[in-house]
Amino acid sequence: MAAKQKILIVDDDVNIAELISLYLTKECFDTKTVNDGEEALAAFEQYAPNLVLLDLMLPGIDGYQVCREIRAKSDAPIIMLSAKGEIFDKVLGLELGADDYILKPFDSKELVARVKAVLRRYQPSSKKNSAVLNIKCVEYPGLVVNLSNYSVLYHGQPVDMPPKELELLYFLAASPNQVFTREQLLDHIWGYEYIGDTRTVDVHVKRLREKIKDSNSWSLATVWGIGYKFEVTG
Repeated sequence: MAAKQKILIVDDDVNIAELISLYLTKECFDTKTVNDGEEALAAFEQYAPNLVLLDLMLPGIDGYQVCREIRAKSDAPIIMLSAKGEIFDKVLGLELGADDYILKPFDSKELVARVKAVLRRYQPSSKKNSAVLNIKCVEYPGLVVNLSNYSVLYHGQPVDMPPKELELLYFLAASPNQVFTREQLLDHIWGYEYIGDTRTVDVHVKRLREKIKDSNSWSLATVWGIGYKFEVTG
C-alpha cells in the first residue's frame, strides 16, 4: 500500500486550518497543522511534507518570508492562501516560488482539486523509477533540459528549478521557434483545473530568464501581443 502524501497546513486561524485538514484527510492525505511562521519552518524540516498550504497573513514571520526560506532549500510545492485579492500580492507570491495561489474564502472541492493538480505535476521520483523509462530530454549549446529526471544543466552546472518552471522551459524548448500564446501555455503546463490568469506565465518566464541567459544560438523570446517561443538560430 502506497504511503499517504503529507500536507503541511499553515494558518493562524485554527478553525480554517482544522477545516482544511478535514477536507484533505477525507481525500486520504496525511496532514499536519501549524499556526505561525516559525512553527511552519520547524515543521517543514521535521514533517517533510509533499506540499505546503501557506497562509500569507501570519503572526511573526509572514507567509512571504516562510515561502522564501522554504524555496531557498527545497522545491516542495507551495500553494499560498490569502484573503488579499490584489494582483500585486498574487504576483509577489508566485515570484517568491509559490506554485499556486488560492483566494479565501475558497470552495473545498476547488482546494482539493488544486492540491491534487499540483502534486500530480510534481512526481520526479515516480518518473525515474518507471519500469520503462521514457527519456524526455532536449539539448542545445550550453543547455540540457531533462524532463525524465527533472534536471536542468546550464553550461554544465545544475540549476535548481521548481517543477512548473522546468516543465514550461521543456515545453518551449521541445518545440523550437513555435509560438505559444499564454493561454496555450497555461493549458499545457497548469492544466484545465488551474484557475488563474495569464500573468502566471509571465512570472514563470521572468524567473527562468533570471536563471538562464540567452545564448547566440537560442533564446527565450517574447512575441509581443501573443506569447512566447524558444527561438533557435542557425
